[in-house]
Amino acid sequence: MKSKDVFTPGRFPMHTFVDDHLVGKKQQLDDVLDAGAMLVSLSGPSKSGKTVFVEQVIGRQNLLQITGAGVQSVSDLWIRVFHLIGTPVSALTSKEKSKSGTIEANVAASSNIAIAKAQGSLSGSSTISSGSGKVEETAIDHLQLLVKELAETDFIVFLDDFHYVPKEIQKEAAKQIKEAIRNNVKFICASVPYHADDVIRGNPDLRGRVHNIDFDYWKSDLLKKIAQKGFALLNIDCDDEMLDCLVAEAAGSPQLMQYLCLNTCHELDVRERKKSTVTLKNDRNLLKNICRRTVLSTDYGSVVDKMKEGPKTRGSDRKIYLSKAGWQGDVYQLLTNAIAQDPPKLTFRYQSLIDRITAICNGEAPSGSSVTSSCYHAASIVNETVGQTIVEWDGYNDVFDIRDPYFLFYLRWSEQE
Repeated sequence: MKSKDVFTPGRFPMHTFVDDHLVGKKQQLDDVLDAGAMLVSLSGPSKSGKTVFVEQVIGRQNLLQITGAGVQSVSDLWIRVFHLIGTPVSALTSKEKSKSGTIEANVAASSNIAIAKAQGSLSGSSTISSGSGKVEETAIDHLQLLVKELAETDFIVFLDDFHYVPKEIQKEAAKQIKEAIRNNVKFICASVPYHADDVIRGNPDLRGRVHNIDFDYWKSDLLKKIAQKGFALLNIDCDDEMLDCLVAEAAGSPQLMQYLCLNTCHELDVRERKKSTVTLKNDRNLLKNICRRTVLSTDYGSVVDKMKEGPKTRGSDRKIYLSKAGWQGDVYQLLTNAIAQDPPKLTFRYQSLIDRITAICNGEAPSGSSVTSSCYHAASIVNETVGQTIVEWDGYNDVFDIRDPYFLFYLRWSEQE
């Protein structure tokens, strides 16, 4: 038994899968898929276990998993599905007239699911002039081909990271998904929640055809079970306080917990099960080494640099404050440093941020209005740089919310010496 097979942050966790909190969700998913004619919408924070849940409930053999990353049209989505099932997609028909006569190439589209389903009715044509005559090219109706290939089958289209798809394309995709599920094609769509910014759930075309299943960050007891299961298999005895430290650093992410546990094994030189018990003690230096290893799995370097710089100043420079550690910085540097302090937190209310910033400063600290203004601008900078919402500032309630545990982890450990 090797540690890399026990803790698997990039793969399905066969030995450390925890599903105590998923029993009800599993039954919901089974019931909805059995009923048919519904789109299952999974919504939850990044790295909260949505993909692993679907793989465990459905089984990989029946999943046609595609990602929304890099999609520039709705057809891009369906073409990715066709690639998975082996359906060739190409220009179907051409006719070229020349002096010597007419040459024809017939429509030929087939797949390993249903041979030649795409004949005839799937084509629409356009005529293009050429030097030797006319060329007629036919384009595939990708939606109709999708229906013909997948209707009444056991296959389920799993649109993962749907939030990466541009908003206008999401709206068109929603219309086509409605037509596909009406024809008994099964869909699961997973995305990260951005409050009212959910095209699938808010689309009137899908009203009454969407079943929502919501995920959240994992609670501490569930994250502990990942470590407890895996460490037991490798004959590692973990101190409870050290385990609590690892759980806190995971910040609700089961995937990050897998990374931390795997790197714990590496730091202990436990790459496979030991014959004699290895003790994992509560050691701050050991925790630092584990986290230094783990932070290499993510890189928000340029994002954090821009967050510290803040927006470009107009006129006079920002006020500089002195920290108790001896360094100097403006309100943006103080904000970034405050978020990185112990204990790790994803959500900061106004007073919590003020207290952390005040505790950092040696003497004068920024005013409350300066802190809230920096929260607003910092969130905008981070999200624009990344191209998605990983930080939110709720100006009405004065709440700074980090939506990606890896971003918090990078803030905490990227500059640790």
